[in-house]
Amino acid sequence: MTIKVTTGDEISEAEIPLLNDVVPGAVDYKGRTSVRSKSGCWKSASFIIGAGVAERFAYYGISSNLVSYLTGNLGQSTATAASILNAWFGTSSLLPILGAFVADSFSGRFRMIVVSCVLYISGLSFLSLSASLHTFDASKCNPAANNTACAPNQLQLMFFFFSLYLVALAQGGLTPCVQAFGADQFDEEDENECKAKSSFFNWWYCFAVGGILVPLLALTYIQENLSWELGFGIPAIVMCFTLVLFLIGTPNYRFRTNADGRNPFVRITRVFINSARNWRAAPIDISIEEEGVLPRTGSHLFLEKALLTPDGSIVDGKICSISDVEDAKSILRLAPIWCACLGYSIVYAQPATLFTKQAATIDRHITSTFVLPAASLQQCFITVSIMFGLPIYDRVFVPIARAITKKPSGLSMLTRISIGLFLSLSSIVFAALVERKRLAIAREYGLEDIPGALIPMSVWWLAPQYVLSGVADVFAMVGLQEFFYDQVPSELKSIGLAMYLSILGIGSLLSSFLVSSIQKATIGNGQGGWFSDNLNHAHLDYFYWLLAGISATGFVAFIYFTRSYLYRRRIIL
Repeated sequence: MTIKVTTGDEISEAEIPLLNDVVPGAVDYKGRTSVRSKSGCWKSASFIIGAGVAERFAYYGISSNLVSYLTGNLGQSTATAASILNAWFGTSSLLPILGAFVADSFSGRFRMIVVSCVLYISGLSFLSLSASLHTFDASKCNPAANNTACAPNQLQLMFFFFSLYLVALAQGGLTPCVQAFGADQFDEEDENECKAKSSFFNWWYCFAVGGILVPLLALTYIQENLSWELGFGIPAIVMCFTLVLFLIGTPNYRFRTNADGRNPFVRITRVFINSARNWRAAPIDISIEEEGVLPRTGSHLFLEKALLTPDGSIVDGKICSISDVEDAKSILRLAPIWCACLGYSIVYAQPATLFTKQAATIDRHITSTFVLPAASLQQCFITVSIMFGLPIYDRVFVPIARAITKKPSGLSMLTRISIGLFLSLSSIVFAALVERKRLAIAREYGLEDIPGALIPMSVWWLAPQYVLSGVADVFAMVGLQEFFYDQVPSELKSIGLAMYLSILGIGSLLSSFLVSSIQKATIGNGQGGWFSDNLNHAHLDYFYWLLAGISATGFVAFIYFTRSYLYRRRIIL
């Protein structure tokens, strides 16, 4: 079928299939109407998934072993290195909000991804260069107090921190945008593509987790045994290839358009400002709905006062439209869900820290000659659980659930998250019970006062808490990604994913705050506190029970808020 396509003042003929093959609200890289059969879906999402995996490779490739570089090559104390890492991780968890804001308001997701890749390559290259400069100038350094490293001068440190925070800035722009842009390749109004979009989030997380395995194993070995400049340089090379591959996929991409051309932040902020200005006005009764916009919902009705003129007398759609108000409502409805998931995010931070410390004290022999490193338990149990769990969930569980519930995704997003929260709660309860058992065995064998002694307790006791953590991520982590992407206005998808990322970042900071506060409160009178260096005198079990209480409270709050949650409605034109 041949139809006329208008582009500006020029009219050209193009061979386009039937009208239902046109993707509404999307264009190709030349600004032409996007055609379903020639763009989007998995043919373009595969390029974007590759970019996301490479970003995780680069990020964890430097962050997983950064403490060794700080305390070794840069001669920093353990306390200073921990402080540096906490500040960097905290900054990295908040920068996606800035990156998403710039992308959704000004640059667009595609341009932000390209710019972020360039920044990533620059930051990683500078890190490799800083490692080389330190190596070449080692003779000019003053030995550190412990004589284990050569302390660099201030200029070298400044260059290192500049490079490190340039990487943080790059991932802040890339992380929320690349996943949002990948999900944009699926038309949620098409039944088949809607199902595929739900699978996209499953496979995205599966491949992203798989991409972490290599840097934690191979790059760590290269950094510690060969050279740090090579260990930082390999991720830079990978990001170079990633940028080239991402650009090659450009002809296949769908680019979402902003129908009215207004800045989404401006119009939604105006709703909150106007409703606050008219807070004294009497409740209004709106009986009309705009054609082609979201239907009116009955929640957060106070925001509808934004529709009033300054004198509060009439409804004026030119100030704020009903669509603007409904978008503002959809953002506000996310706040309770966000808060209720913080308990999950605090538990999520434990496997990389206290679970590992707990594992280091027990017998980790797999065979008579092979001892499993404590830090490797995350990869052996959590990562493997995710990599096997997600395909099973997507290919087995979802079709069965879809046949029962008649939903394209099998389970609703909130139901999926709630299952994950419960499994996360179960993992920390199990961790508390195992820690109590570990302390009892230490007392039984008289090992309480021997910090370095291995407790005669098999590593398989820890397997359930790790596996439960991994399976919890299959449900909660992927569910949160899809939920925060789906439930925000189309122009703010990057912000939605940044909100999801901020849950994990804030949870990590809250975990650190709890540990430091509790340690200060429990240390003294000759006691080492709940987190004593001698774990046989510590009380990690008390802390785990505290986290179980916090997690249970969050789970109950989540169930309460989801009972009245109104999913964002879609209009099919």
